[in-house]
Amino acid sequence: MSDEAASPIVMAIEIADPALADRLAALLGGVAGLRLVGPDQAADAMIVARDQRHASEPSESDLTPRERDVLTLMAEGVSNKVIAERLGISVHTAKFHVASILDKLDATGRTDAVAHAARRGVIEL
Repeated sequence: MSDEAASPIVMAIEIADPALADRLAALLGGVAGLRLVGPDQAADAMIVARDQRHASEPSESDLTPRERDVLTLMAEGVSNKVIAERLGISVHTAKFHVASILDKLDATGRTDAVAHAARRGVIEL
């Protein structure tokens, strides 16, 4: 067995929630070939928890400029056909943009998407 195969992988955990950090440490602490260290120590790899509040809230930058154009027209209550005409795109492309917006904003429909976007400051009504 080579020295590389025998040396453990050093992994740091940086998680603000102490309970979650303790649970992860307990789960990973018993893994053969893995040594856990604090976030301020040298490590081969690191587990970092993202701030879930920010990760789940799309911002204006999550939408493309064209999607923001479509969203603005959706806020006016216009149809996909009118969106297509005003933006010089096909109705199919307008539908695609609407579907993408609904997905990115985790909305159940057009009105919900506009409401989500207004609450998050993506558009102004």
